[in-house]
Amino acid sequence: MKTFYFIILLLLSGLNSILAQDVPVNDLIISGNLEEANNKPILFANVALYSSLDSALIGGAVSDEKGNFAIPAEPGKYFLKISYLGLNEKIVPSVVVQDQAVNLGIISLNADAKQLQELLVTGEKSQMDLQLDKRVFNVGKDLSNLGSNASDILNNMPSVTVDVDGNVALRGSGNVRILIDGKQSGMVGMNPAEALRQIPGDLIESIEIITNPSSRYDAEGEVGILNIVMKKNIKYGLNGSFTATAGYPSNFGGSFNVNYRKKKVNLIASYGNIYREGPGKGTSRQVYNGADTSFVYEQVNKRTRGGYSNSFMVGMDYFVNDQNTLTGTLSYRNSQNSNNSRLEYRDFDFNNNLTRTVVRTEKETEPRNNLEAALNYSKTFEKKGQSLEFSAKYIVSDETEAAKFNQSTTEGLANLMQRSYNTEDEKNILFQLDYIYPFGKNGKLETGLKSSIRLLDNDFSVQQQNEEGNWVILPQFDNRLAYDEKIHAGYLMASNQFGKFFMQAGLRGEYSDIQTELKKTSEANHRKYFNLFPSLHLTYKLKDAQTLQLSYSYRLSRPSFRDLLPFSSFSDSRVFRLGNPLLNPEYTHSFEAGHLLNMSKGTLLSSVYYRHRLGVVENITSVDSTGFTTIRPVNLSTGDSYGFEFNLTYDPFEWWKWTANANIFRAINEGVYQDRLLKSDTYSWTSRISSRVTLFKSLDFQLSFNYRAPRKTTQGRELAQYFIDLGLSRDLLKGRATVTAGVRDLFNTRKQRQVVQNAGYYSSSEFQWRARQFLVTFSYRLNRSKDRDREDNDGDGGDEG
Repeated sequence: MKTFYFIILLLLSGLNSILAQDVPVNDLIISGNLEEANNKPILFANVALYSSLDSALIGGAVSDEKGNFAIPAEPGKYFLKISYLGLNEKIVPSVVVQDQAVNLGIISLNADAKQLQELLVTGEKSQMDLQLDKRVFNVGKDLSNLGSNASDILNNMPSVTVDVDGNVALRGSGNVRILIDGKQSGMVGMNPAEALRQIPGDLIESIEIITNPSSRYDAEGEVGILNIVMKKNIKYGLNGSFTATAGYPSNFGGSFNVNYRKKKVNLIASYGNIYREGPGKGTSRQVYNGADTSFVYEQVNKRTRGGYSNSFMVGMDYFVNDQNTLTGTLSYRNSQNSNNSRLEYRDFDFNNNLTRTVVRTEKETEPRNNLEAALNYSKTFEKKGQSLEFSAKYIVSDETEAAKFNQSTTEGLANLMQRSYNTEDEKNILFQLDYIYPFGKNGKLETGLKSSIRLLDNDFSVQQQNEEGNWVILPQFDNRLAYDEKIHAGYLMASNQFGKFFMQAGLRGEYSDIQTELKKTSEANHRKYFNLFPSLHLTYKLKDAQTLQLSYSYRLSRPSFRDLLPFSSFSDSRVFRLGNPLLNPEYTHSFEAGHLLNMSKGTLLSSVYYRHRLGVVENITSVDSTGFTTIRPVNLSTGDSYGFEFNLTYDPFEWWKWTANANIFRAINEGVYQDRLLKSDTYSWTSRISSRVTLFKSLDFQLSFNYRAPRKTTQGRELAQYFIDLGLSRDLLKGRATVTAGVRDLFNTRKQRQVVQNAGYYSSSEFQWRARQFLVTFSYRLNRSKDRDREDNDGDGGDEG
């Protein structure tokens, strides 16, 4: 740990020197003026300056109230990328700085897309794009993401953590909303943790982190939204990319993403296949000394989770005319997983003498199917910025978990035979309408409606074989849950610019009608409630290279299906993770202030935030008189979280790129459970540092270091976790192909360690979901080289993902 703290201290010292050195003194100036087609100036547009030699980010600025911008630069060849929320991006190529300032004059952002397609821009997407209301991470440039899945990619995002069970958390909270292409999707439906592992990373274009969403988004998600943007091309002719992956332990897969565009029709198709085996292991020690029972035992757990998954999508864009577009997509995902585990329990007396050994094995099959059909209509009007969009989606999913258990003891007793069935069927119907109307000089009015219906049916039971060899149902683990959710929403939002100020304010109303019923025991719970959710975003330009952002939102987190389900898993016969059908939503007030600094060789985004939560859901561990441990979620407490976060990109040389981020926070939770006060007050932090070096113009080497500091919980503490990833990439076939080799968790240290203490009960555990991995990936681009691919992705007429 001393070595680690020394590394962090060295990094912070280097950061101070970086900031001190990045103040431009004698640099020349690249300037210009941004206008729309109606000659209106464009305020607060992001202007990024890149080197034409290797597309390194050199600097940037934000346009002022007159649309002017100025960027300091040394003599050299550059290109500009100009972006603004609601307008198409613009590339300005061949900017040459010699011995005097360069004035580019008036630049319009609505240039002819056909002209842009003829430009050859040798730049590439930056790994992180900072926009007014979100951070966009282009995951393809991170070598540690190649050959991975969606869960792995999210774990590499700033302030995002994924635990050994696959649960995603943002800024230390698991109440985060996960969307696909900005909408709810069956791909992350009933079991998001497992579903994310089935989505090939090769089909993902970018990840958007929205920490304080505006009113146009669903109010669901306490800490914000993670939006996974899938690849989708609309380039003319036949284009595509193909990727193959091989790794150890077993990790094999392939994918393709192609499109064919001609005149008014664009056909798209993508396919991804994954086969993997994930060996995991863990140990734990449980000690309990209560009035009714006492026990001491250790558990050794070994398991292998694996199987294959297929994801297929076809779609068509039909461009009726310049103002009307109709899009239809159909996607299907099938997976066949098998999970095998071996648990060994070692019982001790209080003198630490071994009294008994129990071995429990499990063999589980887990097939899943997901079918999703979507239809989208979009219309633009003669008035610039005015648009109408309607979308509809139908999702049907089914999943069946069937497991067999065999338990034996050293006492010579007959083996205990058990089996469990858990079927989960889901249907989703969604309708959404959004309308945007511009007014005045820079104003915009947005409104919309949304309705979603979600129907889930979960039938579960556990059976045990008696002495006669007959299977008998265990009544305490036999029921059927029906979950019906209907949510109807509407929103109104307005934005405008006043000099150096940009303001966006909105109000969203949501009516929730949710009913849960345990069919076999006739236990029903019906909730109806209406809430208003305001949001406010303010932006103020301090200087040419600095912007200040303030935001507020009121949000809620409804219990997930897994949290409501009374039955979860029967794998461990002594520790049960159960749901709670009586859970209520959490409500959160979220405040955030951010500062964006564009430097000549990088960017720095700093944020401070505060969240006040009501009805916080906590997992409570308890022990009954039989010695079994139960983990169950309850609405336990109120919570306050304070945090500081920064994201830094810095390129000290054209061949060397750094990214670093950290989230430092304090979390306070306090509540009463069974007449006992439970409280936690913890300081913790997460961080990621990544360095990429380019050698010989075609060989990239990347090293990434991830760290999660220890933290306290209401019943114990979670210990520190860290791991290192390496990647090496080389371009082949004149830029049409790339081969990448990498290793994840180099020192095999990614383990979850936890301690729980509660009224005579003590538990310590360590678990590793997946061991160190070695991967090799080969990618090939059809009908375009790597440079051409960069052009299409950066131009107005390129990627529409």
